[in-house]
Amino acid sequence: MATATSTSPRLKTRYHDEVAKTLMTEFGYDNIMQVPAVVKIAVNIGLGEAIENAKAVESATGDLRSITGQQPYVRRSKKAISNFKLREGNVIGLAVTLRGARMWEFLDRLMGAALPRVRDFHGVPADAFDGRGNYSLGLSEQIIFPELPFDTVDRVRGLQVNIVTTAKTDAEGKRLLELLGMPFAKK
Repeated sequence: MATATSTSPRLKTRYHDEVAKTLMTEFGYDNIMQVPAVVKIAVNIGLGEAIENAKAVESATGDLRSITGQQPYVRRSKKAISNFKLREGNVIGLAVTLRGARMWEFLDRLMGAALPRVRDFHGVPADAFDGRGNYSLGLSEQIIFPELPFDTVDRVRGLQVNIVTTAKTDAEGKRLLELLGMPFAKK
């Protein structure tokens, strides 16, 4: 098995050196290509407030850019919904898709620095898998990330983190994330 280079993110190196070998023995894979891996991470912020407050988009864009290290793209409504005072084309959120080194570094910061800063943290829910090994995590505050200075944040916003893996089952996906260091709550 090829080892990641010294310039690789720490978590990627750990995946190649330890996690892949452990998964091969635990699940009885014949080929290294069968071992589940993290493919991408999608981070989304919903901006329902952007209808009344145009500065919300700028502020949330800056926050998401600081957290992920990548420029987010604007999500616009596809339909008009009068009950929500929403018109077609209004900004309703921001999204970022992370791959490669940025993905590994974000996952490392999420598990090692951000999640432990959550108030009364007892682990992330273990039942948030989609049936195909992908994991969704909702965070109620973006200020848990150390990249955001508290005094620059105009409003506390939640965000959604979706971790997409090549795992075929939830058990494989969960074990992959456990071995990478995801702090699942104990039942």
